[in-house]
Amino acid sequence: MQPKLPHIPPPKFHNGTSVLVMNLLVLTCTLSAVYTLSAASAQTTGGDSNEAFFHDSVLPILQSRCYGCHSHNAGQIESDLALDWKSGWQTGGTRGPAILPGNPQDSLLMRAVDHSDPNLKMPEEQIPQSEREILRKWIQQGAYDPRIAAPITTDPSDWWSLKPLKAPEVPIVTQPLSNPIDHFIQHKLNSQGLELSPTANGRELARRLTFDLHGLIPTPQQVASLSPSPTNQEVEKFVDQLLESPRYAERWARHWLDTIHFADSHGYEHDVGRENAWPYRDYVIDALHRDLPWPDFIRQQLAVDGFEPQASDLLPALGFLGAGTFDLSTYSTGPVTFDYLDRDDMLTQTMAAFVSSTANCARCHNHKFDPISQEDYYALQAVFAGVLKGDIPYDPIPATAKRRRELTQLSDLVKKKDPSALHSDLAKSLLASLPNNQLAVPTWQSLPMTSFVSLEGATLTKENDGTIIASGHSPDTDTYVVTGKTNAKRISAIRIDLFPHDSLPMRGPGRCQNGNLHLSEVIVQAFSPTTSVSTPVKITRVTADFNQVGWGIERAIDGDPKTAWGIHPAVGVPHHAVFELETPIDTEQNTELTIILKQLHGGSHLLGTFRISCTDAPDGQAIAVPNDIKAILLIDPASRSREQQITLQLHTLSTIIESELKKLPTQSNVYAVGTSVSIPMGNGGKQQGTIHTPKTVNLLQRGDISKPQQPIPPGALSALMHLPGRFSDIHQNDELSRRMALANWISHPENVLTWRSIANRTWHYHFGRGICDTPSDFGRMGGVPSHPELLDWLAVWFRDDAKGSLKKLHRLIVTSQTYRQQCTVNSFANAIDSDNRFLWRQNRLRLDADSYRDSLLLVAENIDWKMGGPGIEHFTKQPGPQSTPKLDYAAYDWNSPDANRRSIYRTVWRGIPDPMMAALDFPDLGLLAPVRGFTASPLQSLVLSNNPFVLHQCKRTQESLTAKYSTTSEQITELFQRTYQRNPTTVEMQSLIPFVQRHGLAALCRVIFNTNEFLFVP
Repeated sequence: MQPKLPHIPPPKFHNGTSVLVMNLLVLTCTLSAVYTLSAASAQTTGGDSNEAFFHDSVLPILQSRCYGCHSHNAGQIESDLALDWKSGWQTGGTRGPAILPGNPQDSLLMRAVDHSDPNLKMPEEQIPQSEREILRKWIQQGAYDPRIAAPITTDPSDWWSLKPLKAPEVPIVTQPLSNPIDHFIQHKLNSQGLELSPTANGRELARRLTFDLHGLIPTPQQVASLSPSPTNQEVEKFVDQLLESPRYAERWARHWLDTIHFADSHGYEHDVGRENAWPYRDYVIDALHRDLPWPDFIRQQLAVDGFEPQASDLLPALGFLGAGTFDLSTYSTGPVTFDYLDRDDMLTQTMAAFVSSTANCARCHNHKFDPISQEDYYALQAVFAGVLKGDIPYDPIPATAKRRRELTQLSDLVKKKDPSALHSDLAKSLLASLPNNQLAVPTWQSLPMTSFVSLEGATLTKENDGTIIASGHSPDTDTYVVTGKTNAKRISAIRIDLFPHDSLPMRGPGRCQNGNLHLSEVIVQAFSPTTSVSTPVKITRVTADFNQVGWGIERAIDGDPKTAWGIHPAVGVPHHAVFELETPIDTEQNTELTIILKQLHGGSHLLGTFRISCTDAPDGQAIAVPNDIKAILLIDPASRSREQQITLQLHTLSTIIESELKKLPTQSNVYAVGTSVSIPMGNGGKQQGTIHTPKTVNLLQRGDISKPQQPIPPGALSALMHLPGRFSDIHQNDELSRRMALANWISHPENVLTWRSIANRTWHYHFGRGICDTPSDFGRMGGVPSHPELLDWLAVWFRDDAKGSLKKLHRLIVTSQTYRQQCTVNSFANAIDSDNRFLWRQNRLRLDADSYRDSLLLVAENIDWKMGGPGIEHFTKQPGPQSTPKLDYAAYDWNSPDANRRSIYRTVWRGIPDPMMAALDFPDLGLLAPVRGFTASPLQSLVLSNNPFVLHQCKRTQESLTAKYSTTSEQITELFQRTYQRNPTTVEMQSLIPFVQRHGLAALCRVIFNTNEFLFVP
């Protein structure tokens, strides 16, 4: 339940105390907002405040941290203790009551979460101090808890959200109302002796609609486009223009990202950043802008790789399943724990966002209140048993993806040495691209060496042909540095040849006792006589005639000193590797090359004999050729056998495919889910994770990972009958079919939860409260709809008439008379329905954190409308003691490029919030945030008056105004138009001119940005 927001009238400077008020504002620059926000805070104390504090702050911690589970892990509170209703913690388990109201120090719960007792830790990974303080405060204040219900003993499926979805008849009312919504609302009001409030005027509607649909205050021009008493046609035209703008998609994408707790870092103790999370955010914006039908929106986010496999540009939709938290520490300590905990986050998010279900409450036992069994919970776990979270590659251009896919499929056939690969049209066209259908053999020239040295003291001797032989001291690891010049005019690739030698163990070519070697890294640098520093030379492709299993040549250029190229068991024979340069080196200016050969694996896995050569061969022709291919090339073409011809053609085709793949654009990455991912580990490192087949998911007795029971097949909720609750018709080893089955189960036209959920969620953001005020929980512990018939009618209309179009649903709601009402409080109606549950007026809403920030940019004429791309980090970043970095928001330079992008594009770090955004209740995205909390305190006014961003925008607004207007009165008038969309009154102008002359225009901006008329939407 949200706290009741008191009616706060906008400030009126034109009264008898205006001069006094302005003088006080000079002293504090915050008094007006401090007073009003403090008043709002004072008016929400008492029972309503306790209830709001419990629902908004305490309950999310209890639910998200699994305190409602039995024996979640060893060492935690156990023995039949349950915290998912009041009587559970009052009775307690074998240790007695978990909470002693008013006494947090002696409460078992606080001892467990504080880890003050080494034998009592809940959870094992200690929760943040801020959450523990919330629980401590709650207990100190008496542990208010309205959840007095006992487990349901009647039919649990007999509940409003689970009943068949049928559109009720639109009620008949006496008033001439054109929108069906108004009929339902007026019918309910009439039953209470109430009426709709008068319609808001044009200025109020312009502010309301622009804030609602764009997350911005309107421009004076937008306000002017609506008459003081706009007609239905004017409002509809205004709404259509707002919905067609990409600003709408940016605004409503933020709502969805809140709902699914999307952010740009992992969260938890090791709060590592996700540099590739942003493509999912851009996908959501694009989908909303295109008005993607809701069923498709569901299917794409769960399994676009199955439903639309050719649409590679839509692959970022899978970022939905990667949106939540990721506990890096549990992954590194044990993959089993990681699997269960991370899948719990996936299914919790999926079911809450799409069907408003708390399926996660059945993790340790059958749901206490809703018809969700523990088997259902683990069936949902099984849906995601074949994926991991991490970076996955994709091609933003489908044509590129198609080309890559065709080349890769052909390459797979070639690698199997399948002659049928030569008969495809693609293979024929690729082979035909070669002159005379022959593989070009590049000419290699030995690099004349001017120096060659072992950094660890080995003896390097150069033979006449340029071969280097290592002897003498054989260190554990070593690095060879070779420098030379060549008379070639151009170098496109470098080749390292390895040779057997009688002086080496097993004849080498390595110095290890088994003849092997491990080449960790190859680094090339160019020295020009015209410069005093070296130039790094990038290697773009590397090939070798032979690769040891797991020790491929690509590991010699991956930047990881722990990996390397090896050649075991093919020892005692020659080998070679070719390193193609991204940009050929022009050596006409007497350029000198340095090649650094790092051998860091240990065990004397060192190069024994080697030679370095160069070539100027055209792009793609410099490759390592295996010995068997060399032998065939030495045979006259007319004398080659059929088998030799096929072998040569397959090798040639492989070479061409590699070259063609190299020409394709580098793939992008998105943090999402996949069977093979790269997991960001912090400090730039990544760890590869792969699942070949979906893992078996067992039901866990009481949620205890050490007590697995019977295996559970993939499925969903058995209580809903529109489709089977278990996906028995899919191949159990097919990971993709599991996600597709769940997507079809959720998006099915007869899924009663899906359509009620999105209709209610949309309503929530338009009115500040849903028809059911718990938009992600339609169970018995959630809210009950204030207008159930209207909710059902909207759900059916959205499904059948609007065909899942969110824009049509928005248009229907915001053009209704119910939405267009004034916010003014009527004492008669207020006495009957003080909470405005029957909607006899519109709710007054405050600009949220994003809208406040973006509106300041708009007022300053400083906003950057660029869309998409990587998140903007509004902080400086330094390494922390562990993986989590240190972020400093105060040190950020607001003159930096991209500093003025919309808030949707800023980087959101879960565990280190932006102070200004947090002050305006930007949510903690370690948790699902279907409803943003509302707080009102003097601290907010202080933050909004002194935050560096606000001060910077005050200065920029002043610069914008003084550049366009020469007189103080003109500047004040324009400032009022930009912020309030009205002109100042005579009394206001008389008060403000001396104020500006004395303190400057930026000081007035600082005051206005902190007033109710700016902060609250009528």
